[in-house]
Amino acid sequence: MKMDQVELLNYINSLKGYQGYIQMSDKPISDIWKNFSEISFSPVSGFVYEAHFFNGADSVSIKQINSSWLVDETKNVPLTDTEIYFAKDGLKVQMAQIWEAENDPLCEDMKVLKLKKVVFAGFAKGDDK
Repeated sequence: MKMDQVELLNYINSLKGYQGYIQMSDKPISDIWKNFSEISFSPVSGFVYEAHFFNGADSVSIKQINSSWLVDETKNVPLTDTEIYFAKDGLKVQMAQIWEAENDPLCEDMKVLKLKKVVFAGFAKGDDK
């Protein structure tokens, strides 16, 4: 779904029980939340360029496109195929791959798994952030 800036700020502030980060247009990632109950986000300058949130089951991806924001919600993210990436300061970011079975004409029309998307799945356990 597409949102304007006011709708986006209301949406971000409505997320309860999520963890994630916000990348602003004019500074490095500085807002990293882990297991918060309520976000209180109000930018001082710049705009939200990208943000990702996860609550243990659902993933939210926000990307700025021209004068609006695209918000992609993925429900019931399977955590069976994840990768962990090491960010600065020992932070471990977890990403989940979502695969779906589809008939493939190159495999005699049998079902094969095809990658549909990769989503933010929170911060990996064991880090001290």
